[in-house]
Amino acid sequence: MLVVLALVIAAVLVTRVSGFVMRRAVRRIAEGTGGDANGRWWRTGASRMGVESADATEQRRRQRVDAASRMLNHGVTLVVWIGVTITVFQLFDVDAAFFLSSAGFIGAAVAIGGQHKVNDYLTGLSVLVEDRYGMSDELVVDVVGREPIHAVVDHVGLVTTRLRDEHSTIHVPNAQLVVVRNLSQESAASTVRLRVPDGADPDLERTAAEALRNLAGTEHLTDVVFVGDLATRRNQEGGVDVAVHTVRPLDERSRSVLVTRAEEALRAQR
Repeated sequence: MLVVLALVIAAVLVTRVSGFVMRRAVRRIAEGTGGDANGRWWRTGASRMGVESADATEQRRRQRVDAASRMLNHGVTLVVWIGVTITVFQLFDVDAAFFLSSAGFIGAAVAIGGQHKVNDYLTGLSVLVEDRYGMSDELVVDVVGREPIHAVVDHVGLVTTRLRDEHSTIHVPNAQLVVVRNLSQESAASTVRLRVPDGADPDLERTAAEALRNLAGTEHLTDVVFVGDLATRRNQEGGVDVAVHTVRPLDERSRSVLVTRAEEALRAQR
């Protein structure tokens, strides 16, 4: 009995320590990739509806760190306690495999249910890592076997996501959220100012829009994806302002490359 008690105490300590370690590790990963172009797997490229303040961004990051670390710790806890259970069975000379096989239908039910739970767990973890949606996001969800759901995210759990609409609370297994349209994520709007060479094309607005559109996805601009039409207008300096919507906000490097190459294309067409 002392050995069993020691195993239980050790399991409790391991799960407590793993929770602390997981939280620190996930936080460090989030902080290390938050501003890195190669770390965008942790952060979504789309901005939230409206102007998102620094406090709101930090709060959302903390929510994701807490949820992801909690889910990882649940996985570690499950593995630890399964190991403890098997060890206890062996200490008492009980064959766990024989115990389960003696009630085949129970073993089959556990296996099938476990497979679905693992699928829900992995889906929920990927949702948090990729930031597909989060607390307070407005979604339109295609759920298998029923009409699309228009609701707000209330909680992303271990195996289910809790949604709320004007009528009720809806609990949906994570793996059943097949197609999700996040209405709270909007494209990033910005203006690209181009200088116009002397003797430029009379149809300058259209030419400038085409020049920018053709640059999306080219070398050093592989992350630039335009959404919708590009609106153009002449500015007071005689150049052209192009209003663009992109999937990700334009950083200074991408904006500089866009302007340089677009102006080169306009000079070439003069």
